[in-house]
Amino acid sequence: MGLEEEIEKIEDEIANTPYNKSTEAHIGRLKSKLAEKKEKLQNQSSAGGGTGYSVEKHGDATVALVGFPSVGKSSLLNSLTNAESETGSYEFTTLDVNPGMLKHRGANIQMLDVPGLIEGAATGRGDGQQVLAVVRNADLIVFVLSVFEIEQYDRLHEELYDINIRVDQEPPRVTVRPKIKDGIKITSSTEQDLDEKTISDVLREHGYVNADLNLQENVSIDRLVDGLMENREYIPSITCVNKVDLIDPSYKETVDEQLRERDLDPEAVTFISAAKEKGLEALKDRIWDNLGLIRVYMNKPGRGIDWEEPLVIEEGTTVGEAIEKLGGEMEERFRFARVSGPSATHDEQQVGTDHVLEDEDVLKLILRR
Repeated sequence: MGLEEEIEKIEDEIANTPYNKSTEAHIGRLKSKLAEKKEKLQNQSSAGGGTGYSVEKHGDATVALVGFPSVGKSSLLNSLTNAESETGSYEFTTLDVNPGMLKHRGANIQMLDVPGLIEGAATGRGDGQQVLAVVRNADLIVFVLSVFEIEQYDRLHEELYDINIRVDQEPPRVTVRPKIKDGIKITSSTEQDLDEKTISDVLREHGYVNADLNLQENVSIDRLVDGLMENREYIPSITCVNKVDLIDPSYKETVDEQLRERDLDPEAVTFISAAKEKGLEALKDRIWDNLGLIRVYMNKPGRGIDWEEPLVIEEGTTVGEAIEKLGGEMEERFRFARVSGPSATHDEQQVGTDHVLEDEDVLKLILRR
C-alpha cells in the first residue's frame, strides 16, 4: 500500500470513529500517525523534483493572493502593482507564479499571484503542493473570493490546513524536552481537557519514550500534534471579495450573512472590484495594517530628514535592530540616537539601542568618527 492510500485509510478511520472519552486516545494516535505520514509524503514530493514555483523574496514583506481559478487574482495583481499577469476565462488563468511590487506608504510589498487552487491541491492536483509551498513563505495571505462563491473560503482553508499552514493561529504553547530515562512527565499551567494517557500516547506515536512535556494552554489533539511537529507555518490572513460591481446592492446582505457563517466580520472584509479598480486603496491599507509594518524617517547628517524613503521595519523593532537592518559600520560606530515622534517623550529624546520605535518616528544616529 502506498503512502497516499495509507493516508486515506487513516483519514477514513478518523472520520468514522465517534469522538468521546473512550476513543480519545485512539484518535490521538491516529492523528499523530497521519501527521507523520503526510510529512513523509510531502518530503517525497519535494525530493521528486519537478518545475516547482520557487519565488525569491524581495521587498519589505511578501503577500500571497490565494483563491480558486477565475476569481480575479490576476486582474487584482495588475491593478495593485506593475505586474503583467496573464488573464483569461479558462480554468487556470494563471499558469505560473506572477510576482509584482506594491508600493504603499513607503514600503515595497511583494505580491504573489499563485496559480488558482483547485480541490485536492494539497495532495498534488494541479501542481497544488508546489503552489502551496509558495504560500508557506508569505508574511500575509489575502483570500480572494468571488462575491458569488463565498463558500470557496471553506475549501481554501482546508487546502492550506492540509499543507500544514495554520491561518490566523498562534503556534501552540507546547514544549517537549527529550531525556534519557524516567518515561514521560507532563506539566501544565492550566487544566487540560485531554487525559494524561491520551497525551502520552500522542507523544509515543511521535517517538518520545522519555520526555518532559510542558503545556501552557488547554490543547486539543490537533494543537498538541501541531506543537510536536516542526513543519507548521502560522500565517495571518485577510479576506477580500471581488466582482462587487456585478451584484445588485440588495444582494450585499446575503453576502454579509454568508461571511458571518464563516466567522468573518463583513466590516473586516474588503469589498473590491479589480476590473473597475474600486476598493483598492482600502485593501492596500488593510494589507499594511495586517503586515505589522512601521515607517521610520532617517534624519541624515547634512541632508536632513528623508521623508521620501522611510526605513520600513516590523512593529516592536528596537533602535539596535534598525541599525542592524541598515548595515554597514553603524553598529560598531554607534554612540546613541535621538528620536522624535510617537515613541519619544519629547523631541530629540536621547535613547540607546533598546528603545522600541513606533510608526512615523524620526531617527537620528549619533556615530563615532
